[in-house]
Amino acid sequence: MGLLTALVTALFGLTSTTGGASVQSRASETPGAITTATLKGILAAFNAHDLDAIMEFFSDDCELLMPRGKEPWGTRYVGKPAVREGLATRFAGIPDVHYGDDDHWVAGNLGVSTWMLTGTSKTGDQIRVRGVDLLEFRNGKIVKKDSYWKLVEK
Repeated sequence: MGLLTALVTALFGLTSTTGGASVQSRASETPGAITTATLKGILAAFNAHDLDAIMEFFSDDCELLMPRGKEPWGTRYVGKPAVREGLATRFAGIPDVHYGDDDHWVAGNLGVSTWMLTGTSKTGDQIRVRGVDLLEFRNGKIVKKDSYWKLVEK
């Protein structure tokens, strides 16, 4: 178990998973509760570039905050159609985008996923960056997805 995983698990009693191993919490035993399996399913849909499958995880009134944008919070999309449009820009901008080296935590209606994003931009630039998604759920659906990336200097 990595230091960050151990710290978050110890502080918040979260469900965490790394490479298939998991530490369970009481929150994961509640029927309909968000689990690390839910977060892994979301990531699998992203890696399949399947917008229909991805959007099944989102509520109708969802919000997406992208890592880049003209505002301090990045580009903001509100509502399922707008979020779908925003996510489509990720696949258009990095056609071979992949999220790997992932780790996940859940605490009640909150989820955290860390990952390594790799891919090639439309201009041919290789991308390799660590990132994190902060997720809020209601009734099993994502109501807010806030994504962050590390800035890589070249």
